Amino acid sequence: MSTWTHERARVASLTRSRSADDPELIEARRTLRATRLADHVTKALETAPPLTVEQRLSIARLLTGGGPHAA
Repeated sequence: MSTWTHERARVASLTRSRSADDPELIEARRTLRATRLADHVTKALETAPPLTVEQRLSIARLLTGGGPHAA
């Protein structure tokens, strides 16, 4: 089982017994989202040509909250 599917199962389990604002459920959803994103990025980088420095910096700005056009 991949890591993100494990996290998805954890979220599904928690949703059966927790309210939507439960801190543990919120954190489980956040972890699932981050794990799926990391998996997607890894797969994309494995199949594509290497990114330029500018492209990596642009993506890093998105992940750090700088937006697509931040300097």
